[in-house]
Amino acid sequence: MKVSPREARFEAMALNNGTPRSQTPRRCLTMLVGAVLLQQSLAWSQTLPVASPESVGMSSQRLEKITTAMQAEIDQKRLPGAVVMVARKGKLVYSKAFGGLNNDTSAPAQTDSLFRIYSMTKPMVSVALMMLVEDGKVQLTDPVSKYLPSFKNPMVSVATHDPLYNGVSFKLVPAHREPTLQDLLRHTSGLAYGELTKNTLVKQAYTDAGIYITARDFDARNLSGSDMAERLGKAPLAQQPGTVWEYSLSVDVQGRVIEAVTGQRLNDFMQQRLFKPLKMNDTGFELPAAKKARLAEPFAIDPLTNLPNKLIDVSQTPGNDSGGAGGVSTAPDYLRFCQAMLNGGQLDGARILSRTTVQLMTADHLGSAIATPISPGQLLLGAPGYTFGLGFLVRQADGIAGVHGNAGEFMWAGYAGTYFWADPKDQICAVYMTQAPSPLRAQYRRMLKALVAQSLVD
Repeated sequence: MKVSPREARFEAMALNNGTPRSQTPRRCLTMLVGAVLLQQSLAWSQTLPVASPESVGMSSQRLEKITTAMQAEIDQKRLPGAVVMVARKGKLVYSKAFGGLNNDTSAPAQTDSLFRIYSMTKPMVSVALMMLVEDGKVQLTDPVSKYLPSFKNPMVSVATHDPLYNGVSFKLVPAHREPTLQDLLRHTSGLAYGELTKNTLVKQAYTDAGIYITARDFDARNLSGSDMAERLGKAPLAQQPGTVWEYSLSVDVQGRVIEAVTGQRLNDFMQQRLFKPLKMNDTGFELPAAKKARLAEPFAIDPLTNLPNKLIDVSQTPGNDSGGAGGVSTAPDYLRFCQAMLNGGQLDGARILSRTTVQLMTADHLGSAIATPISPGQLLLGAPGYTFGLGFLVRQADGIAGVHGNAGEFMWAGYAGTYFWADPKDQICAVYMTQAPSPLRAQYRRMLKALVAQSLVD
């Protein structure tokens, strides 16, 4: 693994607890200069304050297990490159980049490399919608059609058994009720993903509308925002609203609601209300030309499936800002978002949400009445024991899940392999960035949870 001078400086500060008495004045001077340079680089990249792991109840030696495990994946060419950042009690204690940045150059990944975060866009957009709730401009019980008229009086595609051919067919029936904003936030709207649904009428409707395209997964950015909302609203739902948890285009529709209410493009609203206040300087829905050299790329061919990796093009302004899959960010930026949520909605004097709204978002919103044929935890981690809140996967108990963690922690991840979690009990925020839409995604998430948990020593 190649380490840049800046990362070497960080390592010296973040992984060593103080200065031994036996150090020479020259060594002390070197550390002082390193600290100054580190603070300058951190001020530029807006990383959280740095502390030694031991000062916040973690072990430097045990954190190095992350380095060993991640480097092994790079060496075995199962990951192209990655960045891992861990913070405890608001202090950055681990930050390393692994592997390469892309396939065309020998440039190594850096801690400020840019990544397509796909579904890790979702939690941020859900926060943006909850800002409008706090502004008194929308309510969670509002029907989506109040803001997007095409969602009025939806039809639902329901499965019926065909006894003659022993198969399944679908027919349209009126929805029992309209989907609400709460349904959008918790994925009970009845919407689906063309890439995932088995409902043939819904898949065909999304295809005909130009919302589901086979050339590239999870890329609904070809249409304008208004066209997308109009066409998606006219397509049948895959479930009766409020009855089934189904991962879907719901957060893309949240973005369209935000635009309808504010009169702003989604990216503009989020820059104003979320990204700039939290100093997330590298986060948005497209990549400026000046930052293109920092964009991480996947392997051209996935080493496990032997299929081509086709990720979204973020170099051009999209037709619409995809709230469900269109974001670009860095590990330092997303760590700031994570920490703000762990802090109850504020960071460094900038408040984005109230503590009570964060509490509402990270509570259980499925209960026992909403069916989960594929549970949220199974989808993300291959493990039970999780429910869904308003934009976040939420752990229900310390046990049940075969993954380290505590009741109340919240998290989400992205199609290209990215992942984050926040643990209020242990005061942990962690971010993992990569560009590897691999079958091993859930395995890496579980591995990192275990490696961070075992480094706690208080």
